[in-house]
Amino acid sequence: MPADISKLFSSFKTRRQAPDEWDKTIVAISPYRLKDLTLPEHQAAPNLQDEQVEQQVFKIRLAHSNERVSSASMLVQRKYASRGYEASSFQKDPARITLMAFQEDKVIGTLTLGMDSNNPLLAEELYKSEIDELRAAGRKVCELTKLAVDQTQSSKRVLASLFHIAYIYGRVMQGYTDVVIEVNPRHVAFYKRMLGFKEFGPERLCARVNAPAVLLRLELEYVDQQIESVGGKADTVAGVRSLYPFFFTKQDEVGITHRLVHGE
Repeated sequence: MPADISKLFSSFKTRRQAPDEWDKTIVAISPYRLKDLTLPEHQAAPNLQDEQVEQQVFKIRLAHSNERVSSASMLVQRKYASRGYEASSFQKDPARITLMAFQEDKVIGTLTLGMDSNNPLLAEELYKSEIDELRAAGRKVCELTKLAVDQTQSSKRVLASLFHIAYIYGRVMQGYTDVVIEVNPRHVAFYKRMLGFKEFGPERLCARVNAPAVLLRLELEYVDQQIESVGGKADTVAGVRSLYPFFFTKQDEVGITHRLVHGE
């Protein structure tokens, strides 16, 4: 495992103060406001209106325990099966981070970030030459897998939140330059339009899900620019067909990163 990945996970282990360290919520998001995302500040006393808002939150957490990994796996298998795909079970790997979105006790979304290590990326089963091409050009590549989100009124915000937390782990904390993802050809247009991915590998049969796949690539510098430009502006940017207005603001990103690094 590369030294930077080992250092990241070692820091998590050494700063762990209690058995439930990994069970803490990374962020809690309301359809009406963001909660606890920025650096710590003095807060006013809560009122009844705040309590009503709190009932609307969903939370992003790490799928660390066996129970959470199982819950994430069941959501992926259910969503994939509804589309006629197969889904392999989750395999624990220290170079992969699985994020989960909860609404109350229900899992409503999950996403796994895989970082380049001694073990090959899953996408290399079909697209090794394409990924090696990026490495040869000095790019640092991570991948997104096991994406599933229940369709709710807040599904765009849930998906954007999962992507942004994964971006913080990969780009902000580890310095990755590119992210790749294998998607069904029917979903290529969505990833291009909503996130700015570009096609990077031809259509091939993915044995893991028994369905055709296309490799997409996203330069994370583009994500930097979009977050800076429209992050957190979903309520004010009209007519933009993109997920980036549903991302956090740069200020929120700083607070989330601080929390992840320092375990607060």
